[in-house]
Amino acid sequence: MARHWADFQYEIYLNGLTGAVPRLPTDLTRLEALAEQRLGPGPVGYVAGGAGDGSTARANRAALRRRRIVPRMLRDVHERDLSVEVLGRTLPAPVALAPVGVLSIMHPEAEPAVARGAAAQGVPYVLSSASSTPMEQVAEAMGDAERWFQLYWPKDREVARSFLGRAGAAGYSVLVVTLDTPLLAWRPRDLDQAYLPFLHGVGTANYFSDPAFRAGLAKPPQEDMNAAVAHFVGMFADPSKTWPDLAFLRENWAGPIVLKGILHPDDARAAADAGMDGVIVSNHGGRQVAGAVAAADALPRVAEAVGDRTAVLFDSGVRTGDDVFKALALGARAVLVGRPYVYGLGLDGQAGVEHVIRCLLAEFDLTLALAGHASPATVRAADLVEDPA
Repeated sequence: MARHWADFQYEIYLNGLTGAVPRLPTDLTRLEALAEQRLGPGPVGYVAGGAGDGSTARANRAALRRRRIVPRMLRDVHERDLSVEVLGRTLPAPVALAPVGVLSIMHPEAEPAVARGAAAQGVPYVLSSASSTPMEQVAEAMGDAERWFQLYWPKDREVARSFLGRAGAAGYSVLVVTLDTPLLAWRPRDLDQAYLPFLHGVGTANYFSDPAFRAGLAKPPQEDMNAAVAHFVGMFADPSKTWPDLAFLRENWAGPIVLKGILHPDDARAAADAGMDGVIVSNHGGRQVAGAVAAADALPRVAEAVGDRTAVLFDSGVRTGDDVFKALALGARAVLVGRPYVYGLGLDGQAGVEHVIRCLLAEFDLTLALAGHASPATVRAADLVEDPA
């Protein structure tokens, strides 16, 4: 039976009869400012910041705001089913939690709190390679819930092979390979604080717990942290990778593979030609290339190029339920949401993560219905117009 996500609003109103109000805002665009007030400048800057002057992050929001929904009337939307088929699995709604690293800087319960929250709401969680918690512990926190693993593709082939083997053994079903971070971008908010958690051995749990990584160390990480961090920095990313290298991933991963960071139709075609199962149209939330194209502006061209051959997903700039609707109308099959759940985690732990998921999907459910749709499957480009302003 389909879940009625919109009922969350009635739960809130009924709780109000006893004087209770939500602990966090239900307008998820307000979470960033609240996090800025309550949390440290280093951690918040790391999550909120972007490349350069932040123009790409702003462009992501502007591109979604520029599209306006055209509601349709007198359509039967009494019973709605938000479920979608993506990458061979049925999701209860077209939303997953995007990979965000180093979550211990936001809350001591870090990734396991997100994992439990995602599992409780039935939403897939994409765990970052750069997590503060080893992937096996996060998997344990999720039980049998849907979980995907994001790979920052390291220079060391044996470490890459080991990560893929561990993730498969721990029940991660989809591999998400981030392509847009072969180098760390110029990020002034982090630079101004000289804040990079990895140099303190934070966000390195998957590496420091990995046998192939540890084989390259003279001493265990806890006995020589500086040497372990240097080893990590030396292999974290590889700017020399090219399309033929994808064969290595296919040889070492049995499930679906999705490439994250695709913005050009030709790159999407190359991914499909290489047998990849999906692409994520993303500019890393504006964190990698200042002045880059907004992800929502790139989405229609990518969807047109490969949408009939491979799954097209979307992230970068999603904050609200209407953003989810707009991304589907622009050609995405599902979206990944990042910063909002991280702010929810920082402000209220697992409960904050669940609050964000429930608000986002309640608003999406209501937007879908009020726009005249009972299912994400019927949302089309014709449901949007571009605001001339």
